[in-house]
Amino acid sequence: MEWHERAQAAEEIGNWDTAISLVSARAECYSADYQAHHNHLWHMDLLVRAERFDQLAELAVTDVHACRRLNKSLYERGMETELRNRAGDGDSGALYHLVRWLYGTGRPQEACRAVEDLGPEDEYAHQLLADLRTPASEAR
Repeated sequence: MEWHERAQAAEEIGNWDTAISLVSARAECYSADYQAHHNHLWHMDLLVRAERFDQLAELAVTDVHACRRLNKSLYERGMETELRNRAGDGDSGALYHLVRWLYGTGRPQEACRAVEDLGPEDEYAHQLLADLRTPASEAR
């Protein structure tokens, strides 16, 4: 059985250590080799599925894919405090997810406060707030 099949089999049964080990050994961010780059994205997904957010956070310092997957996963899991902490550390992607989360959970005033506190100069965050305030029927 080749490494790819072993990694898939390990993933299917939730053997995260094996799957992550096999895939990460053949992963490279922004590689000219499309397969190595694909493996990198697979590696990020495995870390999410294994809920290894600490590892993703370590990688997110220098890896845009890890940062995006981490923020998206925190949003999907409703991990507001973690998003707020990341946004407070300057992660604009975490701020955008935090704003969407707060707005989506019926707390538009908190979303506005988060932008004012964590990204007062962030034009995209202000535009995101404006877009969220505009009902979909008006946006057409």
